[in-house]
Amino acid sequence: MDVRDACYSVRGRAIFSGLSLQAMKGQITAVMGPSGTGKTTLLRLMTAQIYADSGEVRVFGQNLADLGSRQIFALRKRMGMLFQNSALLSDFDVFENVAFPLREHTDLTEALIRSLVLTKLNAVGLRGAAQLMPEELSGGMARRVALARAVVMDPELLIYDEPFVGLDPIALGVILRLIQQLNQALGITSIIVSHDVHELSSIAHRTYLMAEGRIVASGTPEDLARSNEPIVHQFMSGDPDGPAPFHYPAPELTTELLADGPP
Repeated sequence: MDVRDACYSVRGRAIFSGLSLQAMKGQITAVMGPSGTGKTTLLRLMTAQIYADSGEVRVFGQNLADLGSRQIFALRKRMGMLFQNSALLSDFDVFENVAFPLREHTDLTEALIRSLVLTKLNAVGLRGAAQLMPEELSGGMARRVALARAVVMDPELLIYDEPFVGLDPIALGVILRLIQQLNQALGITSIIVSHDVHELSSIAHRTYLMAEGRIVASGTPEDLARSNEPIVHQFMSGDPDGPAPFHYPAPELTTELLADGPP
């Protein structure tokens, strides 16, 4: 995965202004940043849901802007995605949720599908929950089922969107361990988008910090922790005051209160 000098705007508002980052094969790459800096938008660029106004987004050496819909579809089959809300199909049990990509994209026999699904569920510790419905799962269990589904096609690239949100300390520790184990055992290139500094620092090989539409710092988690850059220090230490604003840009409150009509 290679993002080169990408620019992207929405209704004239710049989201990215020359964003560049690289995820190395077989490593865990963390992308952090304050809320509203475009982390989810970056994931949409990486999966060709949207396209950069300029610059390049390359996946498996291919510039996404040069690919047709069939090529994009084929490329996505080589990726796995763990969604922030797990995104399990509510009408399917755990087994069928994990089996869904195999049924949609392969012609495997039922026996082989069963073997693959049970193997992936065993890897995340939930083989015994195969017949449970999504509403019967805890948040941590649902995240693990979603992870099993994300890897059932043995992807080369695995993208995690805020994988630690809403997890208790035990479930969080389980997910951290699973991410590391999958990366090591399968040689997957992993990209984790999150704002959880401590958790990412414990597993990432390389970390990027996004702010102001660009990468403001990169390196190992230790490198970022030692940085004297004000915005990097603010984010890594969790300071409420600093270059990263709390308020979204707006007119003075008094001016807006005295104005007629809707804001």
